[in-house]
Amino acid sequence: MRQLILSSVTRLDLVVWVLVLAFFCGSSLIFQGNVQLSFLGASGIIIEMMLIGLSVEIIIESIKHIKGIGTVTGFITNGPEALCLIVGLAAGDVLFAASTPLGSNFMNPILLITAAVICKMTWQTVKTKPLYSTVTILSTATLAIGFYCIPTSYYKYWLITALLLTLPLFFLRPNEGEEESDEMYHEGARRWLIPAILLLLSSGYFLDPVVTFAAEHSKAPKGVIGFLVLASLTSWPEFKSCLALLSRKKPLAAILNITISNITNIWLAAGGIFFYLLNR
Repeated sequence: MRQLILSSVTRLDLVVWVLVLAFFCGSSLIFQGNVQLSFLGASGIIIEMMLIGLSVEIIIESIKHIKGIGTVTGFITNGPEALCLIVGLAAGDVLFAASTPLGSNFMNPILLITAAVICKMTWQTVKTKPLYSTVTILSTATLAIGFYCIPTSYYKYWLITALLLTLPLFFLRPNEGEEESDEMYHEGARRWLIPAILLLLSSGYFLDPVVTFAAEHSKAPKGVIGFLVLASLTSWPEFKSCLALLSRKKPLAAILNITISNITNIWLAAGGIFFYLLNR
């Protein structure tokens, strides 16, 4: 387990941490914010990223022999999006509630490609179920865009369309059975499964307050924060999952991790919209 924890932090994580610090501290200098508190907020974001990445790696290590691991991780890694959705609904802001899961649908494919390049699995990933992955990614991204282009009175039609599109995509997903391996578990990984899931969910719970604190004191534009930081952070579990799966030569599992995550994001947004419509 110690080796697993040490290996969960890579040079890529270090690079991203430096970029996060530079983004918020640079923004505070440009927009006359508080550099010290911006640094503190950015440090909190870095801790969030580290905990999320570690918990996902432990979860994958614990369940990597389960058939359909890509589908399973696609659900598990959406914990932060689900919690951000709940926070938004509690605040009575349906647009904010839906923005995190829907915004992640654009970041997820980018991170999949990045992970494939890093793991030198680009061609293997591209040629694995290209029709399914393309249709799923494009349709979920289109649904995300469409939500912001319609008035409130059309939300119920968006809800119906989203379910009609995503339910068949979920049940028609490819079978992962051929990618199962005989790898051994890291010692003790399975007994850490539940703590790792709890760690992931708790990290997701504190994600929005930490980002809000950093944004407030760095004076960074909210739109830039949402697109570059929040969407990236909530998609970080998917990215770490893809890295772990592709490093084990499982491109189909990595693809399903992203496509199922995108489908689940639509379901999360749809659930939030349904709740909003019921309580109008």
